[in-house]
Amino acid sequence: MKNYIKMKGPERKLKTSTKICSPSMASSVLKRTFFFTSFPKNHHSLSSFSLFSSTTPSSSPSVQTLQQSETLISTVVSILQHHRSKSRWTQLRSLFPGGFQPSEVSQIILSLRNNPHLALRFFLFTQHHSLCHHTLLSYSTIIHILSRARLKSHALTLIQSAIRSSEPPINSSSSSPSSSSSPPKIFETLVKTYRTCDSAPFVFDLLITACLQSKRIDQCIEIVRMLRSRGIYPTVSTCNLIIGSVSNCRGSYAGYGMYREVFGFGFDGEVEDRVGRVKVVPNVHTFNTILLSFYRDGLIENVEEVWKEMERLNCVPNVESYGILMAANCDDGKMEEAMRLWEEMGVKGVKHDVVAYNTIIGGFCGIGDIGRAEDFFREMGLSGIESTCVTFEHLINGYCKIGDVDSAMLLYKDMCRKGFRPEGSTVDAVIGGLCDKCRVSEALEFLRVGSKRHDLAPRGKSYEFLIKGLCQEGKMEEALKLQAEMVGKGFKPDSEIYGSFIDGYVKQGNNELAGVLRKEMLETQMQQEVN
Repeated sequence: MKNYIKMKGPERKLKTSTKICSPSMASSVLKRTFFFTSFPKNHHSLSSFSLFSSTTPSSSPSVQTLQQSETLISTVVSILQHHRSKSRWTQLRSLFPGGFQPSEVSQIILSLRNNPHLALRFFLFTQHHSLCHHTLLSYSTIIHILSRARLKSHALTLIQSAIRSSEPPINSSSSSPSSSSSPPKIFETLVKTYRTCDSAPFVFDLLITACLQSKRIDQCIEIVRMLRSRGIYPTVSTCNLIIGSVSNCRGSYAGYGMYREVFGFGFDGEVEDRVGRVKVVPNVHTFNTILLSFYRDGLIENVEEVWKEMERLNCVPNVESYGILMAANCDDGKMEEAMRLWEEMGVKGVKHDVVAYNTIIGGFCGIGDIGRAEDFFREMGLSGIESTCVTFEHLINGYCKIGDVDSAMLLYKDMCRKGFRPEGSTVDAVIGGLCDKCRVSEALEFLRVGSKRHDLAPRGKSYEFLIKGLCQEGKMEEALKLQAEMVGKGFKPDSEIYGSFIDGYVKQGNNELAGVLRKEMLETQMQQEVN
C-alpha cells in the first residue's frame, strides 16, 4: 500500500520496457470521462436524476501526469494483448509493483472491451495481488463490459462483491431505514459509466437479480421504480423474479401488488402506454408465479381470479398453469372441475406431464375413488411417463384411507424397489392403517425394517398409533419402551399418549398408576397453557 501511495501524483515513477506501444493507442480512451449522466440516444436517458449529476474537478491533472498515465495504460494493454499468458502477468507485476489507480484499471478494461475474458482476468489479477484498491468506478467498468458480452455469472459475482464492499449488511446496526430502501451505490456509478462503456439495459437486470439474491428487496424495488420513471423496464424474466421474491418473503397479496406495479397496470387493468415508455407485458411464467403463490397460501378464490385475468390478457396457459388450477380444485374435492381442465388440456394440445398426472391421481385418492386413481396410474405408464415418489404416496395414502392396507403394503414394496423413500405422512398412514386392523406387531416390524433398510423417519403420529395399539393389546412394557424411544427423538407425549396408557392400566386393574398418570397429564397440560 505504501508503494501505491508513493506512486500517485506527478512524482510517480514507472519502470520501462523495451516493448512499449505508442501513447496514441490510448489517448482517445483517456480523453473520455467516466461520469456521463445520460444513456446513448438509442436508450432512454436517466440524466434528469439529480443524484447522478456530475461535479467539475477544482483542478486539472498536469500534462506530465496525463502523459505518464497514457504511457502506463498503453504499456499494460500492449502486454496483455501481445504477450503470452504466463509471462504477461509476471511482467506486469515486475513493471508495476506499486499497482494501479482505479481510474487506470477502468481505462485498461475499456481498451480490452472486445476481449471481455481478458479484461476480467486483468481485473481479477489486480484484485488477487492487491495491485489496485478497487472502487465502484473500476467495478462498474468491468461489470458493464461483462454485461454487454452477456457473461452473466461473472458480472453477477462482481456486482455482489461491489454491493458487499459498499453497502452495510441488511438489518445490521450500521444500516438505516433510508439506506435499506435506497438503491445501492453501485447503481449510481453504473448509470454514470453507462455511456462510456457502451453498455445495455441488461446490466440493470443483473443488478436487480443480485439485489434479490442478497435479500435486498426494498433496494431492488426502488431501482425498478427509478428506471420505470424514465421509461426503462427490466425484462419480463427479471420482473417475474421480483414478483416471486416479494411473494415468498411478504405473501401472495404483496406479490400481486408488485406484479401490478412492475407491469404498469392502471386502474382500469390495462397496461400503461405513455409516450416514451417501452411496454413490457406479463407472460405465462408471470401468472404461474402468482397462481402458485396464492395456491400455497390457500387462497383458492384468488387463484381463480388470476386465471380469469390471464384469459383477459390473452395469455395462453401452459401445463404448469393447468396443474396449479387443477391442484386447487382437487384440494377442494372438485373433481368434476379438475377433470374439465384435464380434458381442456387435451383439446388445446397441452400435453399432460408427470405433475398433472400426480395431481389428478392425488385428487381421486383424496375423495376415496381409488379405481379412477388406478386408471390414471395405468394410463400414465402407457403414456411413457415414469411414476415418481409422489405418485406412490398418493396411492398408498388412498388405499389406507379406504382401509385396504394390503394393497398399500404392496405399493410400498414396489416403491422401495424403485429406490423411493416415503415421506413421514405416508409412513403415518401405513402404520395407522395396520394398527386400525389390529396388526400392531406387523406395524412395529414395518417401522423397524423400514428404519434400517430405507432410512424411514417416523413422526410423532406414528408413535402415537403404535403406543395406542400396544396399550389396547395390554403390552404395557413394550409401549413404555416405545414411549421412551419417542421422547429420545424429541417428541413429547400428548393427551392421546397419556390417554392410551391410562386406559391400558385401568384394563389391567392398576388404578393407582392410572391415577398418577392422570395427575401428570393435567400438570403437563396446565404448564403448556401457561407457556
